[in-house]
Amino acid sequence: MSTPWLERQEIGNPFVLNLIRDIGLMCGRRVTRLLLYPITLYFFFRRGPERRASRLYLERVLGRRVSAWQVLRHIHCFACTILDRLFLLGERFKRFDIRTSGLRDLDRVLEGGKGVLLIGSHLGSFDALRVLALERPEVPVRILLDVAHGARITQVLNALNPALAASIINARDAGPGVAIAIKEALDRSSIVALLADRGQPSNPTQTVTFLGHPAPLPTSPWLLAATLKVPVMLAFGLYRGGNRYDLHFEVFAESIAVERSRRAEALAQILQKFADRLAHYARLAPYNWFNFYDFWHHEAPRPDARDAVAGTGDLLRRP
Repeated sequence: MSTPWLERQEIGNPFVLNLIRDIGLMCGRRVTRLLLYPITLYFFFRRGPERRASRLYLERVLGRRVSAWQVLRHIHCFACTILDRLFLLGERFKRFDIRTSGLRDLDRVLEGGKGVLLIGSHLGSFDALRVLALERPEVPVRILLDVAHGARITQVLNALNPALAASIINARDAGPGVAIAIKEALDRSSIVALLADRGQPSNPTQTVTFLGHPAPLPTSPWLLAATLKVPVMLAFGLYRGGNRYDLHFEVFAESIAVERSRRAEALAQILQKFADRLAHYARLAPYNWFNFYDFWHHEAPRPDARDAVAGTGDLLRRP
């Protein structure tokens, strides 16, 4: 569990991923969802560290001991959102019941003409934000992503929507090019969306309290926001089961200010505010947390008699 998330091997191969994609497009979402049950079982037995990370998180968000069945439910929820990426990235929104809140706040912020920094997390489906293409088609959306992580599935899914793939700003690129691309997009009154709950291993972090325990959060998104001086909004696309997603927008700050003389204190307040909102939505939809690694970075793996397959998972885990 202490292995950095970036170093975990990606499950799946291009043939299997393309096969699932083709089945999904030919047979539809309902039929393809039947494949998620064996996939969930495979993930549960094959990936011991992720299984233990799921248990640790669920116990913290639910405040009680959890069963293997609840861990399976957590993994299945993740599999559902991955499958739905086929249809969300393909802009087949009619398959879904997507309910939005906070769009008026988003409109008000966009009226300022500065563009908006839209910050999300690995809670729920960030791809559900694609519904903005219908709700606000006149507003360009650029997404900052590390395209190298999960490259296999990203390649398969991007083939569905080359225009969307072209709009992505690659977070893995070093140098000032990323900041320039973000600044240019915001100057054109675009929405720039990024995830702020995990960073690259080399990125600085600061410790906050998340679900009652110390956890590191990257500072880079907030230093970027302070430099750009644009409105910041939060976005959470919560999967509610079946074909339903609840898309929440809320204003985080009209502008982020981090004074050099009190930088650490200012960042601590900003990061804790974000962690509190993240915890709020995690409690609303506890099975939507898709950080399958030791998010708190200080817990050693422990033997757990309640995990009926712990030993089996370790034996099957990839070297």
